Amino acid sequence: MNPNSELGRALKSLIARADEALTRSLPPEDSSPVELHRAMRYAVLGGGKRLRPLLVYAAGHAFGESGSRLDAPACAVELIHAYSLVHDDLPAMDDDALRRGRPTCHIVFGEAMAILAGDALQALAFELLAHDVDQGVSPTRCVEMLRVLGRACGAEGMAGGQALDLAAVGRRLSLDELENMHACKTGALIRASVRLGALASAAPDDALEALDRYAHAVGLAFQVRDDILDVEGESSVIGKTAGKDAAADKPTFPSIIGMDASREHLARLTADALDAIAPLGERGALLEELARYAAARQR
Repeated sequence: MNPNSELGRALKSLIARADEALTRSLPPEDSSPVELHRAMRYAVLGGGKRLRPLLVYAAGHAFGESGSRLDAPACAVELIHAYSLVHDDLPAMDDDALRRGRPTCHIVFGEAMAILAGDALQALAFELLAHDVDQGVSPTRCVEMLRVLGRACGAEGMAGGQALDLAAVGRRLSLDELENMHACKTGALIRASVRLGALASAAPDDALEALDRYAHAVGLAFQVRDDILDVEGESSVIGKTAGKDAAADKPTFPSIIGMDASREHLARLTADALDAIAPLGERGALLEELARYAAARQR
């Protein structure tokens, strides 16, 4: 995204808003248990693209909501994302030592504390979202938001996707199998982010299906771009260990369909995302900008 454009400045402002809300939501690092709280804050506040909170805000803005009722779902999805990264980086999972250009949480705080930090971040996400009813969200929609986030985390979402990922190491997957794995592991929380923003803004039910098509395409596009960067990127730029997927013999879009076809697939997914939100017109400008960013990012 162009930080000097009007949309770029708007998104930069929303990133700052998300960071402030996250800082307020996390327990102070000098309160007991200090080491756990330090690990939680380290995992969340050490940078990051904040794509998922931005999707919450962008979906809410598309339906006229720009107030504080978007802060809790924006924080909730980022806390879930941070917890998933802490656990993914553990030796039992991806065994990575670098995340967002810094040592991973378990390298700094030890494996046991990293596991606890991830657990606590997940619990805090649901606690924050449950408080959203205090911001004027109806109890019915608040319960639905809790259900959406829970589904995105569980066996049909991130946890299931990670299980499929672990089982896929050293195997040759079909494109459909690879897309299904990433629709769970990466895409489920991206779809939840968009849906939570829409639910918090009281978007009409007939808009939710189009938003879900948009989010599904953006989630897959994000992963295709991630796989391309794993081949072409430099660790110092992308903030994590480049070439890690190939070294671990994990299936990726380039390894299955080739680099040129991966770029073409990325372009098709981006077009699908933009087509889904075309009826929103100018109201979907932030969502459009985020779809283009997901496909063109350098880190």
